[in-house]
Amino acid sequence: MSDLGGSIRFLTDENFRAAIVRGLRRRQPGMDILTTPEAHNLGMHDPQVLVFAAEHDRILLSHDVNTMIADFDAFLASGQHSPGLFLVAQEAPIGPTIEDLLLIWEASNPDKWRDRRIFLPL
Repeated sequence: MSDLGGSIRFLTDENFRAAIVRGLRRRQPGMDILTTPEAHNLGMHDPQVLVFAAEHDRILLSHDVNTMIADFDAFLASGQHSPGLFLVAQEAPIGPTIEDLLLIWEASNPDKWRDRRIFLPL
């Protein structure tokens, strides 16, 4: 999966801001973004969400900058691989976050983000 423009797929964790998801879907209806409720994964612990994201080849979007970093690092240290983790501070402005995610989705391929954690907005 190395095509540009749209081959990146996202998964949001349980508490990811719905306004960001709505904005992304409004701006780019072709974007493949799955929310935790849509995936029927409510109540999953972070390590389980990381496994689900990896199994479904989806970059995880999370606001959980407190515990997700350690869980992500432990996930990688266990020998597993991740499509990537994008961390967005809960108070980050919605517009710039949407713009960054759109740019990443349109101008890069999934391989660039494998096993990496990125803080947004850039």
